[in-house]
Amino acid sequence: MTVYGAGKLAGECYTRAFWETYRYPTVVVRPFNAFGPRCHHEGDSGEVIPKFVLRAMAGKPLKIFGDGAQTRDFTYVADTARGILLCGTADAAVGQTINIGSGREISINDLAKTVSDLVVGGTAQIEHDAPRPGDVLRLCADTSKAQALIAYAPTVAFRDGLASLYSWYRQSNRSVDALLAEEFEHNWTGKTVNA
Repeated sequence: MTVYGAGKLAGECYTRAFWETYRYPTVVVRPFNAFGPRCHHEGDSGEVIPKFVLRAMAGKPLKIFGDGAQTRDFTYVADTARGILLCGTADAAVGQTINIGSGREISINDLAKTVSDLVVGGTAQIEHDAPRPGDVLRLCADTSKAQALIAYAPTVAFRDGLASLYSWYRQSNRSVDALLAEEFEHNWTGKTVNA
């Protein structure tokens, strides 16, 4: 549905072609929404979790695009990194397409509530805006192949991962306002935020 998704699919096709044509040992790895310390909130690639955490810390509304029923499979970055490493070192993974995710989905509405509870005791204002163009309504990883081929299973609970990110921002040497100055509210337009 999006140019971003089409680009990823094209890369997967090239990778599979190298395996099928030349038996060059490749693995297509599909990480699902990694988050944690050092994830990015800024610019046109800003991600929802760091945006929500920073906006809650600053006392600003958490902005949801669309009705918030869309779901994502958020995976803590250490689990994602371990899954990628396992894919790159397991002979059983060669020639395969493997999803690395938590295998659990959460709606963006529930994500906003969870961030609000964690950061400001549930008092964050939550606002809805027009949907993002081409937004995918549901993403949840089927990790059965990862479990079978590389013995992958996530180890960090979602809320624990959120707490780790929140702690990382609290210990940052940059102010929340300075970080939010880099945010693009409607990141598909490339325009900075003023609110």
